[in-house]
Amino acid sequence: MKNSNIQWIGEISNDWEVVRFKYLHNGLNTGESIDKQYWTSDTEKSFFYTAGIEPIHSTYSKFPKWKYTKANDILLARNGTPYVYFPYLNALYSDHIIRADIKGEFDKRFIRYSLQQSIASVVVDTVSIPTWSASLWNEQSIPLPPLATQTLIADYLDAKCSEIDGLIADINKQIETLNELKKSTITEAVTKGLNKNAKLKDSGIQWIGMIPEGWSVTKGKYMFAQRNERGNNIKLQLLTPSQKYGVIPQSEYEKISGMTAVKLNEKTDLNLLKTIHVGDYCISLRSFQGGFEYSKNEGVCSPAYQIFYAITTINKIYYRYLFKTSVFIDKMNSFTLSLRDGKNIAFSDFGNTYIPIPPLTEQHAIATYLDTKCTEFDSIISDKQKQISTLEAYKKSLIYEYVTGKNVPPVIDN
Repeated sequence: MKNSNIQWIGEISNDWEVVRFKYLHNGLNTGESIDKQYWTSDTEKSFFYTAGIEPIHSTYSKFPKWKYTKANDILLARNGTPYVYFPYLNALYSDHIIRADIKGEFDKRFIRYSLQQSIASVVVDTVSIPTWSASLWNEQSIPLPPLATQTLIADYLDAKCSEIDGLIADINKQIETLNELKKSTITEAVTKGLNKNAKLKDSGIQWIGMIPEGWSVTKGKYMFAQRNERGNNIKLQLLTPSQKYGVIPQSEYEKISGMTAVKLNEKTDLNLLKTIHVGDYCISLRSFQGGFEYSKNEGVCSPAYQIFYAITTINKIYYRYLFKTSVFIDKMNSFTLSLRDGKNIAFSDFGNTYIPIPPLTEQHAIATYLDTKCTEFDSIISDKQKQISTLEAYKKSLIYEYVTGKNVPPVIDN
């Protein structure tokens, strides 16, 4: 072994080299800016790489012939996550993608494995979307064994990574099934109750459908009112609505989500922002996607959000669950075509929407039941997500061990 003088590589075998990526290809070029009008879900059309994790399809017909992907190409993302793709033949790619024609004397699979490890070691200092320029890709140093060893390692990693990816795909399907079961459990409970033998009646409201005989329906405005107070004499902190966690402190939102919340001007007086109390609900700019958010916190939020609260005796957790069901979200979404049209969900839209009213004792029972069931679902899902993280970490370490020569795959006799 010898020192590679590259930190992420460490020691390599004496007969290996360290080579910068720019010496491994015949040239780089970027794709074309293809408008969304040419994007399609038609799988018969050309594959199109946009810097997302998977390609989509495009009907664009003016892509330069010399740019179409060929057998020995790899594609490199210029923005966001630094993906390295093995593209389909004759595929299109956007101007956010770089194409590299790998020289024939190298195994492009080994190059891809090594290049992905190399770029993962790069820290990009940015306050926006990370950018991975052609020059940055070109300067990546990767270990390079003789061609026969490249192929041996690539064959081994292809087989092992395929096994790992298969396990991850299976677990993701299990998570998807659990999430769907969780959603259906919530929807069934908040619209049909817990008694499977209860007699049902037509609610007369399309989005609700049949409900137990002891339930009623009424418009939202007769149960809730809009809150337009400013400041908060209980606790003055800036809150942010999130689809997954409800209305939470902005600092907590950034820590949990890893995303930067919209910043207010440093001179903004929080006493002038909208009041939100524990038990209030928030119509955010994303409510057409994920329903209304429930607040477990005291504080203030942006004037862009609409806050409302119960004016009758209800179980607030029951309605928190109701407002996050897909049937309710679809109903609210019917009031606005899209954000592009400049119309968000308004409290008046909700106020004129009929919602179910179970007897208060049933509201309590449903809320308790769903708290328990959702905790069970979330625990199982969390365990499966940990399994995926473990497999991904193992896959990464496996690739590292073999592309740097610290481990040698077995030679299989044919």
